[in-house]
Amino acid sequence: MLIAEQKRKESISEYIIFMYQTEDLIRAYNFDLGEIYKYVIQHFPVEDNMKTRIKAWYRKVASQMKKESLNKSGHLDELNKLAKELSQFNLELLKSDQSYRKIFDQAKLHINRNAALSNGHVTNPIQICLNGIYGLLILRVSGKTVDDSTNQGVQAFGDVLSYLSFKYQKRFNGQ
Repeated sequence: MLIAEQKRKESISEYIIFMYQTEDLIRAYNFDLGEIYKYVIQHFPVEDNMKTRIKAWYRKVASQMKKESLNKSGHLDELNKLAKELSQFNLELLKSDQSYRKIFDQAKLHINRNAALSNGHVTNPIQICLNGIYGLLILRVSGKTVDDSTNQGVQAFGDVLSYLSFKYQKRFNGQ
């Protein structure tokens, strides 16, 4: 099973963040699958037939990105739809699940702070959480450190997304 398939099955928010990473990786290699194979896929500790499947998957994602004109930025329509579904589910849980409401309320300060930092470009709280987690991943990959306040915010975002994804999987995947 490919990593993306597994993540989609287990945690929808982890899947979305993984796919954001995949989109950026494809862009970083200028959609050159030969380079992606050479510098990324070739180093995966899997059999050659699995590497072939992984390369085909990257080809499919890259093709879809080109089709949707995402050469420089943006996210696949599928990911935007999933993020929107999570946002709708968030609203539902805020009304019906006190445990979730408590987790969300603890993250609210950090969500509001990040919304303000985006100058109104991102106002959806779930998209803010997704972007926050992904942003931390990018910072860590680039070797940068983050302050305690940022770490607390990302922890709160992770708590929101973990609970939301768990409930989402139970509801929509019957798990």
